[in-house]
Amino acid sequence: MMTSPPKKPATVLIVDDEAGLRRVLERFLERHRYRVLSAGTAESAYEVLASEEADALLLDIHLPTMSGLALYLAIIHRWPALEGRIAIMTGDAEAEEVRTWLEHHQCTVIRKPFNLQQVTDWVAAVLHPRDRSTGAMDA
Repeated sequence: MMTSPPKKPATVLIVDDEAGLRRVLERFLERHRYRVLSAGTAESAYEVLASEEADALLLDIHLPTMSGLALYLAIIHRWPALEGRIAIMTGDAEAEEVRTWLEHHQCTVIRKPFNLQQVTDWVAAVLHPRDRSTGAMDA
């Protein structure tokens, strides 16, 4: 009788210039058995994606050299399979620029400050869609 190889854990890329928040998210997601990659800039996130496969992304809007919104567009242009698997993290969801952008792009918003359960709920919903009880996760 053949046994199947162990299933590799899903990979989540965290993109946020706030190192403390990245570390908290990394530890929390690793405890939930996800493989976690992280980047503090848009450029390093793009480099990580060029060499590593991610199943879901948590993306901060405010990054040092490029808007997270612009990075989102660059990512889905190069890796279209990630569309619908990226959540934008922001404390500025009501800002005019953000609201206008969200009207034109279907993207989950996780509002800062958030609780960690919101993050794992979103990741689980994206990676295991048949387990989803609701479609939206506008946290």
